[in-house]
Amino acid sequence: MDAATLSELRKPRTYPAVSVLMPTHRSLPENRQDPIRLRNLLAEVRRRLHDDDRVAPDAADHVVRGLERAAGEVDLRHASDGLVLFAAPDGEHHAFTIGQPVDERVVVDTGFATRDLVADFTRAPRYWLLSLSDQRTRLWSGHDGDLTEHIGGGFPAAPEPIDEAGSGRQSRRGARGGDGERHRQAVRDVANAVDRILARDRRPLIIAGVTRHQALFDEVAGQHTVVAGRVDGSFEGAAPSTLAEAARPALAAYEDLREVAVLSELEAARSIQRYAGGLCEVTRLVEEGRGEHLVVERGYYAPAVKSRGELVPVDGMPGVLRGADVVDDAVDDVIETTLEYGGEVTFVSDGFLVDHGRIALVTRY
Repeated sequence: MDAATLSELRKPRTYPAVSVLMPTHRSLPENRQDPIRLRNLLAEVRRRLHDDDRVAPDAADHVVRGLERAAGEVDLRHASDGLVLFAAPDGEHHAFTIGQPVDERVVVDTGFATRDLVADFTRAPRYWLLSLSDQRTRLWSGHDGDLTEHIGGGFPAAPEPIDEAGSGRQSRRGARGGDGERHRQAVRDVANAVDRILARDRRPLIIAGVTRHQALFDEVAGQHTVVAGRVDGSFEGAAPSTLAEAARPALAAYEDLREVAVLSELEAARSIQRYAGGLCEVTRLVEEGRGEHLVVERGYYAPAVKSRGELVPVDGMPGVLRGADVVDDAVDDVIETTLEYGGEVTFVSDGFLVDHGRIALVTRY
Protein backbone atom coordinates (compact mmCIF):
# COMPACT_ATOMS: atom_id res chain seq x y z
CA MET A 1 0.00 0.00 0.00
CA ASP A 2 1.29 3.42 -0.98
CA ALA A 3 -0.13 6.93 -1.16
CA ALA A 4 -0.95 6.67 -4.88
CA THR A 5 -2.93 3.44 -4.43
CA LEU A 6 -4.77 4.88 -1.46
CA SER A 7 -5.65 8.00 -3.43
CA GLU A 8 -7.08 5.91 -6.28
CA LEU A 9 -9.17 3.81 -3.88
CA ARG A 10 -10.70 6.95 -2.37
CA LYS A 11 -12.27 8.02 -5.66
CA PRO A 12 -16.06 7.67 -6.10
CA ARG A 13 -17.44 4.47 -7.62
CA THR A 14 -20.74 3.41 -9.14
CA TYR A 15 -23.26 2.33 -6.51
CA PRO A 16 -23.07 -0.22 -4.98
CA ALA A 17 -19.40 -0.13 -4.07
CA VAL A 18 -19.12 -2.72 -1.32
CA SER A 19 -16.53 -2.94 1.43
CA VAL A 20 -16.18 -6.00 3.67
CA LEU A 21 -14.05 -5.63 6.78
CA MET A 22 -13.31 -8.23 9.43
CA PRO A 23 -10.74 -8.87 12.13
CA THR A 24 -8.49 -11.86 11.49
CA HIS A 25 -6.12 -13.92 13.59
CA ARG A 26 -2.47 -14.71 13.02
CA SER A 27 -2.38 -18.20 14.52
CA LEU A 28 -4.25 -21.29 15.61
CA PRO A 29 -6.72 -22.05 17.02
CA GLU A 30 -8.39 -18.63 16.61
CA ASN A 31 -7.91 -18.40 12.85
CA ARG A 32 -9.96 -21.54 12.24
CA GLN A 33 -13.09 -19.44 12.58
CA ASP A 34 -11.98 -16.74 10.10
CA PRO A 35 -13.18 -18.53 6.91
CA ILE A 36 -16.58 -19.10 8.52
CA ARG A 37 -16.90 -15.46 9.52
CA LEU A 38 -15.94 -14.39 6.02
CA ARG A 39 -18.58 -16.63 4.43
CA ASN A 40 -21.17 -15.13 6.78
CA LEU A 41 -20.17 -11.60 5.78
CA LEU A 42 -20.41 -12.45 2.07
CA ALA A 43 -23.85 -13.89 2.74
CA GLU A 44 -24.81 -10.59 4.39
CA VAL A 45 -23.63 -8.75 1.27
CA ARG A 46 -25.88 -10.92 -0.91
CA ARG A 47 -28.84 -10.26 1.36
CA ARG A 48 -28.30 -6.52 1.55
CA LEU A 49 -27.89 -6.14 -2.20
CA HIS A 50 -30.92 -8.35 -2.88
CA ASP A 51 -33.04 -6.21 -0.55
CA ASP A 52 -31.81 -2.92 -2.02
CA ASP A 53 -34.22 -1.62 -4.68
CA ARG A 54 -31.45 0.54 -6.15
CA VAL A 55 -29.32 -2.47 -7.11
CA ALA A 56 -30.06 -4.44 -10.28
CA PRO A 57 -29.67 -8.24 -9.93
CA ASP A 58 -26.79 -8.42 -12.44
CA ALA A 59 -24.93 -5.61 -10.62
CA ALA A 60 -25.38 -7.48 -7.34
CA ASP A 61 -23.97 -10.65 -8.94
CA HIS A 62 -20.93 -8.77 -10.30
CA VAL A 63 -20.16 -7.32 -6.88
CA VAL A 64 -20.55 -10.62 -5.03
CA ARG A 65 -18.34 -12.43 -7.55
CA GLY A 66 -15.76 -9.66 -7.24
CA LEU A 67 -15.70 -10.06 -3.46
CA GLU A 68 -15.33 -13.82 -3.83
CA ARG A 69 -12.38 -13.33 -6.18
CA ALA A 70 -10.83 -10.86 -3.75
CA ALA A 71 -11.32 -13.30 -0.87
CA GLY A 72 -9.65 -16.02 -2.93
CA GLU A 73 -6.49 -13.91 -3.13
CA VAL A 74 -6.00 -14.05 0.64
CA ASP A 75 -4.61 -17.00 2.59
CA LEU A 76 -6.43 -16.76 5.91
CA ARG A 77 -4.07 -19.34 7.39
CA HIS A 78 -1.37 -16.65 7.32
CA ALA A 79 -3.42 -13.53 7.90
CA SER A 80 -2.54 -10.38 9.76
CA ASP A 81 -4.87 -8.51 12.13
CA GLY A 82 -7.45 -7.22 9.68
CA LEU A 83 -8.91 -8.10 6.27
CA VAL A 84 -10.37 -5.52 3.87
CA LEU A 85 -12.18 -6.50 0.65
CA PHE A 86 -13.55 -4.10 -1.96
CA ALA A 87 -15.71 -4.74 -5.03
CA ALA A 88 -17.67 -2.58 -7.50
CA PRO A 89 -20.18 -3.46 -10.24
CA ASP A 90 -17.65 -3.07 -13.07
CA GLY A 91 -15.68 -6.08 -11.83
CA GLU A 92 -13.13 -4.10 -9.84
CA HIS A 93 -12.02 -5.89 -6.71
CA HIS A 94 -9.23 -5.56 -4.14
CA ALA A 95 -7.99 -7.45 -1.09
CA PHE A 96 -5.78 -6.05 1.67
CA THR A 97 -4.46 -7.47 4.91
CA ILE A 98 -3.49 -4.83 7.44
CA GLY A 99 -1.60 -4.91 10.70
CA GLN A 100 -4.33 -3.52 12.90
CA PRO A 101 -7.70 -4.87 14.07
CA VAL A 102 -10.82 -3.67 12.27
CA ASP A 103 -14.45 -3.72 13.34
CA GLU A 104 -16.43 -6.33 11.46
CA ARG A 105 -18.83 -4.68 9.07
CA VAL A 106 -20.25 -4.47 5.55
CA VAL A 107 -20.47 -1.02 3.95
CA VAL A 108 -22.55 -0.36 0.81
CA ASP A 109 -21.98 3.10 -0.65
CA THR A 110 -20.79 5.10 -3.67
CA GLY A 111 -17.16 4.60 -2.61
CA PHE A 112 -15.01 2.16 -0.71
CA ALA A 113 -14.67 2.42 3.06
CA THR A 114 -10.97 3.19 3.18
CA ARG A 115 -10.74 4.61 6.70
CA ASP A 116 -9.00 1.49 8.05
CA LEU A 117 -6.52 1.58 5.19
CA VAL A 118 -5.95 5.27 5.89
CA ALA A 119 -5.56 4.48 9.58
CA ASP A 120 -3.09 1.70 8.82
CA PHE A 121 -1.21 4.00 6.44
CA THR A 122 -1.11 6.95 8.84
CA ARG A 123 -1.39 5.39 12.30
CA ALA A 124 1.23 2.67 12.02
CA PRO A 125 4.56 4.49 12.28
CA ARG A 126 5.87 5.36 8.83
CA TYR A 127 9.33 6.81 8.97
CA TRP A 128 12.69 7.09 7.30
CA LEU A 129 15.75 5.65 9.01
CA LEU A 130 19.14 6.93 7.88
CA SER A 131 22.02 4.66 8.87
CA LEU A 132 25.25 6.65 8.73
CA SER A 133 28.56 4.95 8.13
CA ASP A 134 32.07 5.60 6.80
CA GLN A 135 31.63 2.76 4.35
CA ARG A 136 28.02 2.78 3.19
CA THR A 137 25.19 5.11 4.23
CA ARG A 138 21.78 3.55 3.72
CA LEU A 139 18.23 4.86 3.84
CA TRP A 140 15.42 2.62 5.07
CA SER A 141 11.67 2.96 4.72
CA GLY A 142 9.94 1.95 7.94
CA HIS A 143 6.30 0.93 8.35
CA ASP A 144 4.64 -0.95 11.18
CA GLY A 145 7.87 -2.38 12.54
CA ASP A 146 9.28 -3.44 9.16
CA LEU A 147 12.19 -1.88 7.29
CA THR A 148 12.80 -1.95 3.54
CA GLU A 149 15.94 -0.44 2.05
CA HIS A 150 15.30 2.54 -0.20
CA ILE A 151 17.26 2.20 -3.42
CA GLY A 152 17.68 5.26 -5.64
CA GLY A 153 17.74 9.00 -5.21
CA GLY A 154 21.34 8.86 -4.05
CA PHE A 155 21.09 5.75 -1.86
CA PRO A 156 22.91 3.71 -0.86
CA ALA A 157 25.75 6.22 -0.64
CA ALA A 158 29.42 5.27 -0.46
CA PRO A 159 32.32 7.77 -0.40
CA GLU A 160 34.76 7.68 -3.27
CA PRO A 161 37.98 5.86 -2.39
CA ILE A 162 40.82 8.19 -1.48
CA ASP A 163 44.23 6.93 -2.51
CA GLU A 164 47.62 7.88 -1.11
CA ALA A 165 50.26 8.18 -3.86
CA GLY A 166 48.45 5.68 -6.02
CA SER A 167 48.58 2.98 -3.34
CA GLY A 168 44.96 2.05 -4.09
CA ARG A 169 44.17 2.01 -0.40
CA GLN A 170 41.87 4.44 1.34
CA SER A 171 43.57 7.18 3.32
CA ARG A 172 43.84 6.73 7.05
CA ARG A 173 44.12 10.43 7.73
CA GLY A 174 40.42 10.52 8.70
CA ALA A 175 38.97 13.94 8.88
CA ARG A 176 42.26 15.85 8.45
CA GLY A 177 43.11 18.04 5.49
CA GLY A 178 41.68 17.27 2.06
CA ASP A 179 40.34 13.91 3.16
CA GLY A 180 38.23 15.62 5.82
CA GLU A 181 36.70 17.93 3.24
CA ARG A 182 35.97 14.99 0.94
CA HIS A 183 34.19 13.22 3.79
CA ARG A 184 32.27 16.37 4.66
CA GLN A 185 31.15 16.69 1.03
CA ALA A 186 30.02 13.06 1.00
CA VAL A 187 27.88 13.68 4.09
CA ARG A 188 26.57 16.91 2.54
CA ASP A 189 25.50 14.92 -0.54
CA VAL A 190 23.67 12.48 1.73
CA ALA A 191 21.90 15.33 3.52
CA ASN A 192 20.83 16.86 0.21
CA ALA A 193 19.50 13.49 -0.99
CA VAL A 194 17.51 13.14 2.23
CA ASP A 195 16.03 16.61 1.73
CA ARG A 196 14.88 15.72 -1.78
CA ILE A 197 13.22 12.52 -0.59
CA LEU A 198 11.52 14.27 2.36
CA ALA A 199 10.17 16.90 -0.04
CA ARG A 200 8.33 14.13 -1.93
CA ASP A 201 7.42 11.91 1.02
CA ARG A 202 7.38 13.72 4.36
CA ARG A 203 7.86 11.35 7.29
CA PRO A 204 9.67 11.43 10.62
CA LEU A 205 13.42 10.96 10.14
CA ILE A 206 15.37 8.74 12.52
CA ILE A 207 19.17 8.99 12.42
CA ALA A 208 21.32 5.99 13.38
CA GLY A 209 25.09 6.19 13.76
CA VAL A 210 27.99 6.95 16.04
CA THR A 211 28.13 10.39 17.65
CA ARG A 212 30.69 11.90 15.25
CA HIS A 213 28.68 10.86 12.21
CA GLN A 214 25.47 12.31 13.62
CA ALA A 215 27.22 15.54 14.60
CA LEU A 216 28.63 16.01 11.10
CA PHE A 217 25.24 15.28 9.52
CA ASP A 218 23.60 17.89 11.78
CA GLU A 219 26.28 20.39 10.81
CA VAL A 220 25.79 20.07 7.04
CA ALA A 221 22.06 19.26 6.89
CA GLY A 222 19.60 21.89 5.73
CA GLN A 223 17.62 23.87 8.26
CA HIS A 224 14.40 22.15 7.14
CA THR A 225 15.72 18.66 7.96
CA VAL A 226 14.05 17.85 11.26
CA VAL A 227 15.35 14.78 13.07
CA ALA A 228 12.53 13.02 14.95
CA GLY A 229 14.77 10.64 16.88
CA ARG A 230 18.25 9.22 17.19
CA VAL A 231 19.82 5.80 17.64
CA ASP A 232 23.42 5.83 18.85
CA GLY A 233 25.89 3.19 17.71
CA SER A 234 27.45 1.63 14.65
CA PHE A 235 25.01 -0.32 12.47
CA GLU A 236 27.23 -1.07 9.49
CA GLY A 237 25.90 -4.32 8.01
CA ALA A 238 23.11 -4.63 10.60
CA ALA A 239 20.02 -6.62 9.63
CA PRO A 240 16.78 -4.68 9.03
CA SER A 241 15.17 -6.33 12.07
CA THR A 242 18.06 -5.18 14.26
CA LEU A 243 17.74 -1.62 13.01
CA ALA A 244 13.95 -1.63 13.44
CA GLU A 245 14.23 -2.85 17.01
CA ALA A 246 16.89 -0.26 17.82
CA ALA A 247 14.67 2.50 16.44
CA ARG A 248 11.57 1.44 18.39
CA PRO A 249 12.18 3.53 21.56
CA ALA A 250 12.90 6.66 19.50
CA LEU A 251 9.68 6.16 17.53
CA ALA A 252 7.62 5.59 20.67
CA ALA A 253 8.96 8.79 22.20
CA TYR A 254 8.21 10.68 18.99
CA GLU A 255 4.61 9.39 18.89
CA ASP A 256 4.04 10.44 22.51
CA LEU A 257 5.30 13.94 21.76
CA ARG A 258 3.20 14.07 18.57
CA GLU A 259 -0.04 13.43 20.45
CA VAL A 260 0.79 16.13 22.96
CA ALA A 261 1.62 18.47 20.08
CA VAL A 262 -1.77 17.74 18.49
CA LEU A 263 -3.56 18.96 21.62
CA SER A 264 -1.44 22.11 21.65
CA GLU A 265 -2.24 22.68 17.98
CA LEU A 266 -5.97 22.34 18.64
CA GLU A 267 -5.86 24.81 21.53
CA ALA A 268 -3.87 27.28 19.45
CA ALA A 269 -6.40 26.96 16.62
CA ARG A 270 -9.24 27.53 19.07
CA SER A 271 -7.64 30.77 20.25
CA ILE A 272 -7.60 32.20 16.71
CA GLN A 273 -11.06 30.89 15.72
CA ARG A 274 -9.74 28.23 13.37
CA TYR A 275 -11.05 25.28 15.37
CA ALA A 276 -14.06 22.98 15.21
CA GLY A 277 -15.03 20.09 17.44
CA GLY A 278 -17.75 17.44 17.21
CA LEU A 279 -18.88 15.51 14.16
CA CYS A 280 -21.62 17.80 12.82
CA GLU A 281 -19.59 21.02 12.89
CA VAL A 282 -16.47 19.31 11.57
CA THR A 283 -18.42 17.69 8.73
CA ARG A 284 -19.86 20.99 7.56
CA LEU A 285 -16.48 22.73 7.47
CA VAL A 286 -14.70 19.81 5.81
CA GLU A 287 -17.34 19.68 3.07
CA GLU A 288 -16.66 23.37 2.43
CA GLY A 289 -13.02 22.50 1.81
CA ARG A 290 -11.82 24.25 4.95
CA GLY A 291 -10.19 21.28 6.65
CA GLU A 292 -6.45 21.74 7.12
CA HIS A 293 -5.80 19.14 9.85
CA LEU A 294 -8.35 16.57 10.99
CA VAL A 295 -7.71 14.73 14.26
CA VAL A 296 -9.75 11.58 14.97
CA GLU A 297 -9.79 8.98 17.71
CA ARG A 298 -8.87 5.61 16.21
CA GLY A 299 -12.00 3.81 17.40
CA TYR A 300 -14.55 6.50 16.53
CA TYR A 301 -17.32 5.43 14.12
CA ALA A 302 -20.66 7.15 13.64
CA PRO A 303 -23.52 5.96 11.45
CA ALA A 304 -25.83 8.87 10.65
CA VAL A 305 -28.98 9.95 8.86
CA LYS A 306 -29.21 12.98 6.60
CA SER A 307 -32.38 14.91 7.43
CA ARG A 308 -33.17 18.17 5.60
CA GLY A 309 -29.53 18.56 4.69
CA GLU A 310 -28.39 18.08 8.28
CA LEU A 311 -26.33 15.15 9.54
CA VAL A 312 -27.86 13.37 12.54
CA PRO A 313 -25.45 10.87 14.17
CA VAL A 314 -26.99 7.66 15.53
CA ASP A 315 -25.57 5.45 18.24
CA GLY A 316 -24.20 2.14 17.05
CA MET A 317 -21.75 0.66 14.59
CA PRO A 318 -21.77 1.10 10.80
CA GLY A 319 -24.30 -1.12 9.04
CA VAL A 320 -26.99 -0.94 11.74
CA LEU A 321 -29.19 1.39 9.69
CA ARG A 322 -30.86 0.99 6.29
CA GLY A 323 -32.27 3.52 3.87
CA ALA A 324 -31.39 5.99 1.12
CA ASP A 325 -30.54 8.78 3.59
CA VAL A 326 -28.29 6.61 5.73
CA VAL A 327 -24.54 7.25 5.94
CA ASP A 328 -22.88 4.02 7.05
CA ASP A 329 -20.01 5.86 8.74
CA ALA A 330 -20.01 9.64 8.77
CA VAL A 331 -16.51 9.67 10.26
CA ASP A 332 -15.20 7.77 7.26
CA ASP A 333 -16.84 10.31 4.96
CA VAL A 334 -15.16 13.19 6.83
CA ILE A 335 -11.77 11.51 6.56
CA GLU A 336 -12.21 10.89 2.84
CA THR A 337 -13.33 14.46 2.16
CA THR A 338 -10.46 15.96 4.15
CA LEU A 339 -7.95 14.00 2.10
CA GLU A 340 -9.68 14.88 -1.18
CA TYR A 341 -9.23 18.57 -0.37
CA GLY A 342 -5.56 18.05 0.45
CA GLY A 343 -5.92 18.15 4.23
CA GLU A 344 -3.94 16.17 6.78
CA VAL A 345 -5.45 13.40 8.93
CA THR A 346 -4.01 12.30 12.27
CA PHE A 347 -5.32 9.39 14.35
CA VAL A 348 -4.88 9.48 18.12
CA SER A 349 -5.64 7.12 20.99
CA ASP A 350 -9.25 6.54 22.03
CA GLY A 351 -10.23 8.92 24.81
CA PHE A 352 -7.56 11.42 23.79
CA LEU A 353 -10.16 13.83 22.37
CA VAL A 354 -12.73 13.46 25.13
CA ASP A 355 -13.02 17.25 25.39
CA HIS A 356 -13.39 17.64 21.63
CA GLY A 357 -16.25 15.29 20.82
CA ARG A 358 -13.84 12.56 19.64
CA ILE A 359 -13.10 14.47 16.43
CA ALA A 360 -11.59 17.93 15.91
CA LEU A 361 -10.49 20.10 13.05
CA VAL A 362 -7.99 22.87 12.42
CA THR A 363 -9.47 24.96 9.61
CA ARG A 364 -7.68 26.80 6.84
CA TYR A 365 -9.49 30.06 7.58
